[in-house]
Amino acid sequence: MTEENNVKLEGFAKLGISGALLKATLGAGFTQPKPIQEQAIPPFLEGRDILGVAQTGSGKTAAFSLPILSKIIALGTKRRPRTARALVLVPTRELAVQIEETVRLLAKGAHVSTALVLGGVSRNTQVRKLAQGVDVLIATPGRLTDLVREKDVVLSETTWLVLDEADRMLDMGFINDVKRIAKATHPARQTALFSATMPKEIEALANGLLREPVRVEIAPQGTTAAEITQSVVMARTKQKLQVLSGMLANAAMRSVIVFTRTKHGADRVTRDLQRDGFEAAVIHGNKSQNARQRALNGFRDGSVRILVATDIAARGIDVPGISHVVNFDLPDEAESYVHRIGRTGRNGASGIAVTLCDPAESAKLRAVERVIRMRLPVTGDHTSEADPVHSARTPAAEGQDNRPTREPAQKAGQQHPGRRKPGFAHATAANDGGRKEGKKPFRRRKRGGFGRRQAAKAA
Repeated sequence: MTEENNVKLEGFAKLGISGALLKATLGAGFTQPKPIQEQAIPPFLEGRDILGVAQTGSGKTAAFSLPILSKIIALGTKRRPRTARALVLVPTRELAVQIEETVRLLAKGAHVSTALVLGGVSRNTQVRKLAQGVDVLIATPGRLTDLVREKDVVLSETTWLVLDEADRMLDMGFINDVKRIAKATHPARQTALFSATMPKEIEALANGLLREPVRVEIAPQGTTAAEITQSVVMARTKQKLQVLSGMLANAAMRSVIVFTRTKHGADRVTRDLQRDGFEAAVIHGNKSQNARQRALNGFRDGSVRILVATDIAARGIDVPGISHVVNFDLPDEAESYVHRIGRTGRNGASGIAVTLCDPAESAKLRAVERVIRMRLPVTGDHTSEADPVHSARTPAAEGQDNRPTREPAQKAGQQHPGRRKPGFAHATAANDGGRKEGKKPFRRRKRGGFGRRQAAKAA
């Protein structure tokens, strides 16, 4: 190729992507490669194994999808039943769905077949799809292990293997399944392992699966996107919901993910937000795949403004235009913070991440700051007794005194206005036993009457 032709090659064409795949890539809006793509695609096309370390939202999906699709298109041979030419293993259902959508988008018009294998949906549908053979299979380890065991899918002809978010698969206890699946693939396979962090266990896994890999590291581990503005608001656990509701009253928070530590907490926060009039949906591991997909679709199309989720959604949710991420609880694993806030500030857009921190969570906050190597600014503190969120006082207005909003205590013997005592008819405001319109006269029951009746029955 002449120097003049080299000059003309730009974008993904310069990386070796061509033909119908390049046309589909440009049509999908992928015009300029990201750093992870520039460094990973050329060696992958050359047949090298890849060890990729990059922060969430850096473009890893296209970095491994484009070279695999390029090789599959070049083969042009028929697929064999119950086989998959390429396998992408991911830790969560949401990430699997997102990757499959991206692969189909990039391969538009190229006659490449894809399939999803994941839990929470019909197994029979997946088996029928695999019976014809597929080009690219995207799967979670649990369900795929079951299908391999029952011989519904054969991986001996799988020549491309990708492990995405490998550190998350380690956290979820999938590593042994991953090793068994990798062992079942073609011995001469090409492998890529991508992860946002690289603990020792993942290094060991990479050493066992990869052959002289090209290491691609875009940013130091734990690096957060520069476009994300991060801050901490101090609030006690019992105050957090009120603080969150106050924040959500700001119309600038147009698309928000709220992360909680537990599934029960996610359900509780969702109910409380809905009770306060906010459009909120929830995603966590106890929800069916259909319910999770409905919630995610509503969040994506804007009919749901707030998505409440556990760390299952910290990876794999790529919704354009997420303006804010709120950590209602700090994560147990500090590294999860990086993935949580990475749902905003994607593809060069700006984003805001706010963490609500109880003083009892200070150790977790310090752990997060060690991972991201920066001190998070505290922009609000609601832990003081004098704070309006904590107390019954309202902010003082100009020219007005700042008195409690509660009614003054009633004098001894008076009933609080509007309250009823259980078991008694409602009396008049004067509590004089008179008749109020539509009410029976107040009659005091004799003391001990109930006890005597019970005693007589017992006798």
